[in-house]
Amino acid sequence: MSSTLSRWYSALVFDRPWLVIAFLFVLAGGFAWYAQDFKLDVSADSLLMEDDRDLEFSRVINQRYGVRDSVTIAFRPYNFDLLSEQSLSIMASIRDELLAMERIESVDSLLNVPVFGNTPLTGINEDYLTVLDEGQDPEAVRQELMTNPVFSNAIISPDGTTGAMLASFYLDTRYIELINRRTELRNKSNAEGLSAEEARELQAVSAQFDVYSSETAQLRHEDIASIRAILEPYKAEVELYLGGAPMIADDMVTFVQNDLATFSLVVLAFIIIALGMIFRQKRWVVLPLICCAFAGVIVLGILGLMDWRVTVVSSNFMSLLLIITISLTVHLMVRYRELRASRRFTDQRRVLRHTVLVMFKPCLFTALTTMVAFGSLVVSGITPIISFGWIMVMGVGTALMVVFLLFPALMSLLPAEKRVVENKNPRFSLTGALARLTDAAGAKLLWVFALIFVISAIGISRLQVENSFIAYFAEDTEIYQGMKLFDDKLGGTLSFEVLVNLPEEAEFDDFDDGFDDGFEEDSSDAYWFTADKMDQLKQMHEYLDNHPRTGKVLSFGAVVQLAEQLNNGPVDSFLWALLYTMLPETLRSTVLSPFLSVEHNQARFNVRVIESDPELNRNELIGEIREGMQSNFNLAPEQVQITGLLVMYNNVLQSLYESQILTLGVVLGVIMIMFLLLFRSMRIAIICIIPNIIAAALVLGIMGWMGIPLDIMTITIAAISVGIGVDNTIHYMHRFRREFHRLGNYKAAMYYCHGSIARAMYFTSLTIVAGFSILVLSNFIPTIVFGLLTSIAMVVALLGALTLLPQLLISFRGLGPESHPDNSVGNGASEAVL
Repeated sequence: MSSTLSRWYSALVFDRPWLVIAFLFVLAGGFAWYAQDFKLDVSADSLLMEDDRDLEFSRVINQRYGVRDSVTIAFRPYNFDLLSEQSLSIMASIRDELLAMERIESVDSLLNVPVFGNTPLTGINEDYLTVLDEGQDPEAVRQELMTNPVFSNAIISPDGTTGAMLASFYLDTRYIELINRRTELRNKSNAEGLSAEEARELQAVSAQFDVYSSETAQLRHEDIASIRAILEPYKAEVELYLGGAPMIADDMVTFVQNDLATFSLVVLAFIIIALGMIFRQKRWVVLPLICCAFAGVIVLGILGLMDWRVTVVSSNFMSLLLIITISLTVHLMVRYRELRASRRFTDQRRVLRHTVLVMFKPCLFTALTTMVAFGSLVVSGITPIISFGWIMVMGVGTALMVVFLLFPALMSLLPAEKRVVENKNPRFSLTGALARLTDAAGAKLLWVFALIFVISAIGISRLQVENSFIAYFAEDTEIYQGMKLFDDKLGGTLSFEVLVNLPEEAEFDDFDDGFDDGFEEDSSDAYWFTADKMDQLKQMHEYLDNHPRTGKVLSFGAVVQLAEQLNNGPVDSFLWALLYTMLPETLRSTVLSPFLSVEHNQARFNVRVIESDPELNRNELIGEIREGMQSNFNLAPEQVQITGLLVMYNNVLQSLYESQILTLGVVLGVIMIMFLLLFRSMRIAIICIIPNIIAAALVLGIMGWMGIPLDIMTITIAAISVGIGVDNTIHYMHRFRREFHRLGNYKAAMYYCHGSIARAMYFTSLTIVAGFSILVLSNFIPTIVFGLLTSIAMVVALLGALTLLPQLLISFRGLGPESHPDNSVGNGASEAVL
């Protein structure tokens, strides 16, 4: 800190501490008001890349085919038959209560699907029979529906024991209007630019969309809660599970909110216990917590004020902010206690001032490098990860400001400790043991870390870019059990879309010149339904349905199979055209319009996947489907398009590996520059970067060896480990260089640093690991993985800084030749607290 800045800072913080505290109270109080606007966004779109062309295409397809948000209810009676009168009565009651909801448009189930019996194909009309009609034989109905290619594995399980109820929400035309206009303006801006008026409109539409999407997300949350409330009274008699993308997104919000509420308090409690056991005085427990509280409130307020929504990816930002704030505070506390122990008769204000000014530079650089580590995430190209990076950059800057204003101001008002005694000869000191280990191992330690790096590299090569939503939840949770039931009995839950642009036909087989006589305005569309085209749709459906990694396939191909069953053979073009004109509107809206677009000569296949399948690899599946459709049906690449939530999520996953390499490369490169600026030596910069490279490699290697996939949740771990590792590296190197110039001996400087700055590093790591280890008790797997890997990152960073870093300095003489090569460790480090 420059002398001028130091004088200004000292005059403000040490001479007017009440003014500083008042300023922070006003600042925190103001932001606390906006903290109530803090929001979580765990919608499906929040996990996607906003500029993904598949996202825009998916929205177009959804509008073309009238795809609505929907949830599915799995219905399996405990002690009576699925088609019994009691079961159907319960199902009817649930249906009626669902339809009474404001935003539910329709409910499809066993109660309203057609039962054809011996009805000929040409006899299908509006007055089709259902299971509720008198005279229906339940067993005959079961057998028909179980073999019905449209309804089997969708409305009823193949074994006839489980049914499904599909509750569809009304189409949100306002949402579609806003998203279409925003997309139109964004595309024009990227292609040719916008006029001033259009730019203002884009800004206004984007703001309206953000507000409206937040409102609709809250309404959908209320809808899911209402549906669950409707189902609850019936669970004594029927096993009921809710499925579908809206439910999964809502449950993820609930799990994240519960973890934030529950584990934040538990983590805080563990941190309080750890600080109490380490420092054994109230002030050293309360001060870090006060700093954390101020930093947390300010950051939450900023997020609320800016409507900066936190996603699943960034939901652990508060925990990381806690780590960083405690780390900065503990380093100040330990340094202050060291100086007080060695300068007992010096005025407290001088000791405090010296502590803060001496520690400002290393703390500033640790904060800057940590900001760089998180800032590197902005080059990932993935919206939620970019947002997380910016949130953490802002959070680290806030933590640095709060700690260096609030800590010295509060300490200035507190009375000096009556007695500060540092135990110079504890029975066991981990940092002292690590110093002795490093001294004894010598250069062998470098080979050990080289071997660790090689093993880590092999582990990295085993990293998989794959995950599933079901893998986010523990097996004993309701959502996991529900998704497993859908996978086992009802053909899966999540799906993707296969769009086929059908070949143009030059002529219509089986038609004569007078075919359209008697047909009304839709007769031209009837010509589209040729026997060859329908047979091709059936073959495509069968190809997709027979793939070992797919679940239920919904398409018009299943309708073709059903038509051939009812017709006892193939259906010719004339009959297909006749059926098209005769098809009841109630059936047309469920089996035709969602799957065929005559206008675009296009067919849509909705393909579900089995999320719980351990062999499922989304990228391979999508590639196989695309290539198989092209080769088996002689289609050009542009005729086959695959989209949907699963595809867009896969796009994110496939970009993660490249993003991980890119972000790590950027952060390590920038940190090298930071080391050069701080230490002004290329040799020291290289020595300091090596432990951080190994730390990041080891964390990623552990993920590879343990089979933890690289996904949108775990990609941030490497940046976290580098950020934490750099913190330790800078603090240790800054102190080592100072003590080396004083002692003139590498090993003496190492022993001294292990007895001083290393203790602050150890206390910080111990406190954080103690707190974050409790996260393994969560039911949300990403929270467990975050807690586990963050704890591992803390331990790895600590061990690298206290073993590898000093050994590299000793072996390669990073600070030049020793001025006192014969200085014994005992004399040179006599002041070290070991």
